Amino acid sequence: QSSLFVLKPESATATKGKDITFVAKVDSSTLSRKPVMKWLKGKWLDLSSKAGKHLQFKESYDRNTKIYTYEMSIIKVVDGDAGGYRCEVTAKDKCDSCAFEVSVAGRSGDEDAGELDFSVLLKKRKEKKAEGPKDEVDVWEILKAAKPCDYEKIAFQYGITDLRGMLTRLKKMKAESKKSDAFLTKLDPAYSVEKGKKIQLTVEVADPTAEVKWLKNGQEIKPSPPVTITKQLDDVHTVVGEKVEFEVEVSEEGANVKWMKDGVELNRDTAGSKYRFKKDGKRHVLVITEATKDDIGTYYALTNGGESSAELEVEDKELEILQSIADVTVKSAEQAVFKCEVSDENVTGKWFKDGVEVQPSDRIKVSHIGRIHKLTIDEVEASDAGDYTFVPDGYALSLSAKLNFIEVKIEIVPIEEPPKIHLNFGGSGDGNVVTVVAGNKLRLDVEVTGEPTPVVSWMKGDQVISESEGRVRVETEKTVSSFVIDGAERGDEGPYTINVTNPVGEDKAELFIKVVDMPNAPSNIRCTSVGEDSAIITWEPPSFDGGVPVKGYLLERRKVGSTRWTKLNFDVYESTTYEAKKMLEGVLYEMRVFAVNSVGVSEPSATSQPFMPIAPTSEPTRLTVEDLTDSSCSLKWRPPEKVGAGGLNGYIIEYCTEGSDQWVQANKEPVEMSQYTVKGLPTGDKMLFRVFAVNVAGRSPPATLAQAVTIREVVENPKIRLPRNLRSKIFKAVGEKVNLVIPFQGKPRPVVTWFKDGVLMEDKSVGTRTSEVDTILFIRSAERRHSGTYTLSVQVEDKTDSADLEIQVVEKPGPPVNVHVTDVWGFNAALEWKPPKDDGNCEIIGYTVQKCDKKTKEWFTVHEHNHRLSCTVSDLVMGNEFSFRVFSENICGLSDDGGISKNTAVIDKTGLLYQPKAFRETDQNRSPKFTAPLVDRSVIAGYTTAISCAVRGYPKPKIIWMKNNMAIEGDPKFLMQNNQGVLTLNIRKASLFDGGRYSCRAVNDLGADEVECKLEVRVLQEKAEEK
Repeated sequence: QSSLFVLKPESATATKGKDITFVAKVDSSTLSRKPVMKWLKGKWLDLSSKAGKHLQFKESYDRNTKIYTYEMSIIKVVDGDAGGYRCEVTAKDKCDSCAFEVSVAGRSGDEDAGELDFSVLLKKRKEKKAEGPKDEVDVWEILKAAKPCDYEKIAFQYGITDLRGMLTRLKKMKAESKKSDAFLTKLDPAYSVEKGKKIQLTVEVADPTAEVKWLKNGQEIKPSPPVTITKQLDDVHTVVGEKVEFEVEVSEEGANVKWMKDGVELNRDTAGSKYRFKKDGKRHVLVITEATKDDIGTYYALTNGGESSAELEVEDKELEILQSIADVTVKSAEQAVFKCEVSDENVTGKWFKDGVEVQPSDRIKVSHIGRIHKLTIDEVEASDAGDYTFVPDGYALSLSAKLNFIEVKIEIVPIEEPPKIHLNFGGSGDGNVVTVVAGNKLRLDVEVTGEPTPVVSWMKGDQVISESEGRVRVETEKTVSSFVIDGAERGDEGPYTINVTNPVGEDKAELFIKVVDMPNAPSNIRCTSVGEDSAIITWEPPSFDGGVPVKGYLLERRKVGSTRWTKLNFDVYESTTYEAKKMLEGVLYEMRVFAVNSVGVSEPSATSQPFMPIAPTSEPTRLTVEDLTDSSCSLKWRPPEKVGAGGLNGYIIEYCTEGSDQWVQANKEPVEMSQYTVKGLPTGDKMLFRVFAVNVAGRSPPATLAQAVTIREVVENPKIRLPRNLRSKIFKAVGEKVNLVIPFQGKPRPVVTWFKDGVLMEDKSVGTRTSEVDTILFIRSAERRHSGTYTLSVQVEDKTDSADLEIQVVEKPGPPVNVHVTDVWGFNAALEWKPPKDDGNCEIIGYTVQKCDKKTKEWFTVHEHNHRLSCTVSDLVMGNEFSFRVFSENICGLSDDGGISKNTAVIDKTGLLYQPKAFRETDQNRSPKFTAPLVDRSVIAGYTTAISCAVRGYPKPKIIWMKNNMAIEGDPKFLMQNNQGVLTLNIRKASLFDGGRYSCRAVNDLGADEVECKLEVRVLQEKAEEK
């Protein structure tokens, strides 16, 4: 079984009179319940009963690591604290213990041994000389005032041997003594309270000035720090019906805030549905759903460390004139109508004529239906002419129009008169347009005059309507011709003509019969955005409005799975966008819409897709400026602490000039990354920035900077970040490509200059490319003249930084010279030579010596990496003549030609003729083969790591390292090493972007081989949480 202890207390030596603390830590991540810790001394003494001023215990818990920390502190150590201690931890069926020793330095037998160990009292003491008579002492008074832990010490001091009898007598004495006079009212033995409820413990003391301390389990209770208000309330000015929010921020999360209005407390029990209370970390919000004039007053937010107040002012909405009254011109006995429409249907008003209020009568009628106010005058007389004015009650505005009266003169006409059609539909038509509801009966009575009686003919288009029985027919009676349609249909709609003729003349009238119906159902019902308890619903108008304009819409909603629909409005809603409120967050809802026109209500629309009210995220955190230029500002922030079920779609960045409230959106679409560069900013201006988090519920509260940012590039001293592999001499072979990348930093953009051997570089065969963050030195084909010291200088204003790079271009050396045999003895020959005239621009690291038998004329290597200018060749074959050649070697390899010895070595025969066996040369050539593969690794970000493998092959294979199938070349972050076929790729301070699949490929003329592995870079949990 593994230990429960993460940290065990260790044995220690304490100094007498000083404090000492022992700490134990227990991992509870695998435990089903809270562990119980006991501190023991010796085998049985439970130290929890000794808690007080001398022994103190402390317990804490870290929610992130799930580790309990237990501390035992010994205050002012005494000799009696020395000994063996043990701590035991138990949790259900698991237990563990740890023992440790405490020793006390500087013990003294004459001092008190403490309350835990009385063994000091048994030490041998010096006999004291007889002293004079002492005053009599009442031992029982001393015992009554002493602690129980001191009884044994006092008994020993005053010679009491019957401890049991002493305790019995002392118990009786305490029972007879009076109660303490310090407390008039004490605490009850026990209290019971429900979890989450408030409890108040009260005592009454005799001395009001006495100091009172409260303790819990022997530990003093210290008052919590007061909660202060860090963000004050702001005054609010609004209109009736609008939503109002009072927001305050406090210094502690989870603190209690009390809301009051004009001295009256507001809470969930008394506020009802009018007020809502929100709590988000340190933010506390009081929400008034629909403000009225009754809500005017002073609102307070109170904590135990401060208060804040704000005023609420509510005004009536401004009245809008939707339709003004117009001038009317009428004849005698006709009807005059003045009509206007205002935005508030509850507003009343008065009508005036020439400044005198109009009083309703049988002939004059005043009506108010919804938002429409109408004045109707029947049988207009000449006295009715004048200026008419409508004045809304409570508003300083008026609407005026004029009534013009026209007198009609009556002339006597002869009895014979041409026919005349009198179209009068009793207000059921508009001009010559007659409207009828589908399914209803239409009867048009048209008066026809004329002498003699004219002949009447009805036509629809070119078709004559006969006077016969049927659904559509014409009925004629004296001077009235009636056009009848039973059960009007859509096909009956169209233009109609009535012709009347008599001998005197003819008359003709055209009219249009319009068949109207209930509208079709609205379409495309959808939810465009959601809030914490609301949603925005949009739809498209019905494809057919029934022939008359749609007045508005009725909306219903229901929970998904329910069959009961709830009406959201009883008065028609005119817009095609509606905000549904008072919904439960996290519950799926469906919506449907009805269209309403003057005929009736349509069928319900198709049910919308289910949607769920979701609150926006909290504001982004840690908004900071990462970089500045003369025209841009790079911002960086952390995601919101609270995202919720709505997720996070991205971020919106806005900016404005300091002192202005005109915010400009920097990005058209939300960005997913938590960083953004705002470009095109005016140089030198002070700008404010804010960032919103966006999800399906809309925008979050903005994250803002504490102060404005001046748009000016920050001056940063130049600094060259020379890669480690370029700090030493760089060797390149003749014809090889040189490509060196050197990063640097500095603002504004530094001026980069290259020098060679202290002189400004003007060699056109050496190229440079420079960006804002690095510079590249490249040579397409290196030559020996390119060797030298290259100096990089980076300058920002008057600050300069420089770095030197030493490049040495090398090639194979020439052959050694003056090779000759200096001596021959036995089967050995001594050779000497001189260094080559051309060392290839680098140090000669050795020589390779070969021999050749004059018979076979084949060359064999006898010495490699010989560092001296001479050598001895042994094991030569007797009776043969040998010649020799020597190759020089540098870091580029062996010279192309060898220096051949001027003379030969002849090995004389000294015995029997020896016939050597035929020599069979071993073929060393082979294709590359990895003998040790790459292994998958998981490393921690920020630390340097390495991956290794081993390969063999001849000729020496070319090694190519790749990441995600892309070759790694010239990156200073990677260091590639090859030590006798052992290949190593070092990655300096690996980051998350360095994770992926790495492969190593070995290639020579005979073939190729490749191995790969997966590298995972992870971040420590503690670092990830700090970020």
